Amino acid sequence: MRRYPLKPRALLRGILLCLVILVLAAPPQPLVVLGPPQTVHTVAPKMGMHTRLTDEVEPWKIKRTLQMVREMGAPWVVEYFPWAYHEPAPGRFDWAHADLVVDHAVTQGLTVIARLGFVPTWARPLDTTFLYLGEAHYADFGRYVYEFVRHFKGRVHYLIIWNEPNLALEWGYRPVDAAAYTELLKVSYAQAKAADPDVQVLGGALAPTLAPAGSAYGLDDLVYLQQMYDAGAAPFFDILAAHAYGWVFDADDPPASDVVNFRRVELLRAVMVRNGDGAKKIIITEAGWNDHPRWTKAVRPAQRIQDTLEAFDLVGQWDWLQALCLWAFRYPAPTRSYQDYFTFVASDFVPKPIYLELQAYHEGVEHEGAK
Repeated sequence: MRRYPLKPRALLRGILLCLVILVLAAPPQPLVVLGPPQTVHTVAPKMGMHTRLTDEVEPWKIKRTLQMVREMGAPWVVEYFPWAYHEPAPGRFDWAHADLVVDHAVTQGLTVIARLGFVPTWARPLDTTFLYLGEAHYADFGRYVYEFVRHFKGRVHYLIIWNEPNLALEWGYRPVDAAAYTELLKVSYAQAKAADPDVQVLGGALAPTLAPAGSAYGLDDLVYLQQMYDAGAAPFFDILAAHAYGWVFDADDPPASDVVNFRRVELLRAVMVRNGDGAKKIIITEAGWNDHPRWTKAVRPAQRIQDTLEAFDLVGQWDWLQALCLWAFRYPAPTRSYQDYFTFVASDFVPKPIYLELQAYHEGVEHEGAK
């Protein structure tokens, strides 16, 4: 049988027809409106969540996530606004997705803490990761900070400069360098304050780790914070951002320099006081327990709930702690790893028992062992 090849125009028409059919067959997307301004009613004003909406593309899911945070009783959210997403080319800014997240958060009555980082390809050498930022591009990052703060003035009042710089992974697989991070902090602080003198700059966001000097993994957070002070960081952050994971330890286990537990953050506080910086607050921007059935750093689900509730009891007594934001409220899609067992709501919005317990907590319901 003789075959006749399709002509280019006929082929193109066929492709376009298929696309039209697919578009018409797709279910209509719901119209998502901001709705009236809401207020968070809670007895736990320090409660916060790391929401991870960076890669959530559907507006209704963004809105529903933030509604559920409010309904749980958490007034704070930490959200990631990657530099590479919002300045894909030098001087060309795209705030569409960021506006969507911030506007819904503000409408729900939530206070947004913006985490900034993630280097675009044009601002780093070839064959480096998106967490590699050389000093030659500090000014470029500072410009991004300026434009972000200027754009969101009046809507975002807190921002974190970088994430876990005391880990080699988060520092672009280079040896960690507190003095270099302090220089980045200085540049970012100046640009943020130029855009909005009232914005609060969070420095540090240090990972709790016992890694000794010279480790290829990173550096002990207590040592790193002291090195930041030695490098002159004190005037260039308004609040210290800290991470406080409990791992297998109870929430009230006492702090010790050779242990990573929830109360290790008290040792960071002690470093601040020793350096004459005790007037500043700390915001815990990542924290929590994991209840994976087989992970070595996890606890049982009931223990996770108990530890989390006790953590909020503890921080309620710390006048130097402004907020405790837990990792992580929900992921856009399951990771199918131990990371899913940090979440409070499944990707399909089914609340986990820990969500319901925290919701009861914010309503003032007593839990067993409450202080």
